[in-house]
Amino acid sequence: MNKMIPSDSNWKTRAYVVGVLTGAIFGLLSAYLYSRAAEENAAQTGGKPQQIPTWTMITMAGSALALARQIAEAGKPRK
Repeated sequence: MNKMIPSDSNWKTRAYVVGVLTGAIFGLLSAYLYSRAAEENAAQTGGKPQQIPTWTMITMAGSALALARQIAEAGKPRK
């Protein structure tokens, strides 16, 4: 039984590492694309980039929660 604990911990560690790396890459890519679009917007308007509307932030947060739920459901056995 004790031999199962290290292997049990091993797959969890790999899952965490993959999740962290995937999240970091996705976050970096998103920040890059946002800053590039905001910079173009600022260049066209001659000032600061526009703020993200509150409703847009709410819908993006909802989408992120839906994605997290789908990922969590992927770990459950199929019925």
